[in-house]
Amino acid sequence: MPKLRLATPLCYTLFFATLHTLTAFSQTPPTHPHVHFIVHAPSTLTGPISGRLLIFLKSGTGDNEVSTDELHPTAAWVGAREVQSLSAGAFVEINPDAEGMAFPSSFASITPGDYEVQAVLDVDHTYNYSGRSPQDWISPVLNLPHWTPGEGPEPTLELTQHPTEDPARTASLAKAKAQIAPGVVQLEKLQSPLLTRFWGRPINLQGWVILPPGYSEHPKERYPTVYWTHGFGGNLEYSLASGLRLRDRMKEGKMPPMIWVMLDESCPQGTHEFADSVNNGPWGAALTTEFLPYLESKYRMDARPTGRLLNGHSSGGWATLQLQVNYPKIFGGTWSTSPDPSDFHDFTNADLYAPNANLYRTTEGALIPIMRDHGKVLSTLQELAQLEQVLGPYGGQLASFEWVFSPKNNSGSPQQMFNRATGTVDPAVVSYWRDHYDLAHIVETNWPILKPDLKGRIHLIVGTADTFYLDGAAHKFEAVLNHLGADPHFTYLPDRTHFDLYAVNQDRYALFDQISAEMYAVARPNSHWQPHPPTASTPQPSPQSK
Repeated sequence: MPKLRLATPLCYTLFFATLHTLTAFSQTPPTHPHVHFIVHAPSTLTGPISGRLLIFLKSGTGDNEVSTDELHPTAAWVGAREVQSLSAGAFVEINPDAEGMAFPSSFASITPGDYEVQAVLDVDHTYNYSGRSPQDWISPVLNLPHWTPGEGPEPTLELTQHPTEDPARTASLAKAKAQIAPGVVQLEKLQSPLLTRFWGRPINLQGWVILPPGYSEHPKERYPTVYWTHGFGGNLEYSLASGLRLRDRMKEGKMPPMIWVMLDESCPQGTHEFADSVNNGPWGAALTTEFLPYLESKYRMDARPTGRLLNGHSSGGWATLQLQVNYPKIFGGTWSTSPDPSDFHDFTNADLYAPNANLYRTTEGALIPIMRDHGKVLSTLQELAQLEQVLGPYGGQLASFEWVFSPKNNSGSPQQMFNRATGTVDPAVVSYWRDHYDLAHIVETNWPILKPDLKGRIHLIVGTADTFYLDGAAHKFEAVLNHLGADPHFTYLPDRTHFDLYAVNQDRYALFDQISAEMYAVARPNSHWQPHPPTASTPQPSPQSK
């Protein structure tokens, strides 16, 4: 599910929806006929620029940035327009209401008051996934005191600068990259024949290989290997930082010695989930038949199912869950945390199989929530979907699901599972989703075949207060597995959310210790490994079990 963007949160080549899908949005009838903004291109340009021009407006004064807030999605108005080939000093006029690209309501409906506005040119169409990027262009924040929409001069903004990198983040990344060295961590990239053939251009599988302390000192040892992948909003840089954090825990004696492969599942369309998809390509097949053999030929990995284990959180949790279900002969177990919906009877509160299913409203007409802070609803599915559509019709969380799960439409783009204006679910598309990606349905339908390799290998951990209500689907999936006698291992951590699931006391990552110890017991059942304080000598790994 979405990761929270604070001051933040690929190059896109494909569109799967027209730019005017939002024309039918239900909006408050405008009280002012025209609300325009004038945006000037940088005067210093040496060549034309294109992209998605975004207008962010909110009440208040004195801020250095105006943007969306996923905890309060309706706090800012967002308008959008695609622009092409703006030259130095040229300007474009944007009327979000006329474009049908206004969220959460028409700009003309805004009550008079003190506001501030900022323009962003999303040049590579990545805002929906990762927020502002260094190559984007932004304007200074313009204060609009006593502003009445549609009256007085049109607010005029100039794109003068690129977003600045957070100094703390830059320093943290530099520190992480300084640790890249043989025997510690190495970046591995492999051009995939399967994916390259699918896309008609070079496509790489990539990830960081995190080697345990003592790897170089014990050249005859082979190590269990964990294949980890990030959630929505993650990328290769985030994966490096996560992997180094795990290596530190191994060095401190909190985790057993294993190789961790930190896989990058980000793509222009969102996250590909390492699923085999008619839209994104055969990522699962490429991982298991190309990347794994390549890595196992280069590193001393325990190349058996019990030595190949899976872990991921959120969208990474769903990715690793489906890899275990679809490739049970390859992997010896998954420890998936807070995974995206594994049973589409509860697709973050919406039952996709219900008669006249609707993603926005219940049968009683109530709005369906998507995000909560314990008992408080923060946003609804309708708000998430319609904000995503204004920010760009690709790269958002819901669009990313369609790139993974949906069949193609007649134009070759993914079919939309639901109507963005009304929330009405397309039962034909849902039927395809069920047969190919509803993990509960797949396991139940194919249990006689899957049972020998899958029984006892599914571990799932989620909080009872999960921010995106993902505990609901987990309960339904567990019920299916229990009915089958699949020996599932599901844990529901009381009052934990999506973002503090791994924390124990002040240690935000302590759950990794438990998960890795359970994994090691599968790979090395006779080792009886226990956490221990760090020592001056390099720890000796347990012998590979035969």
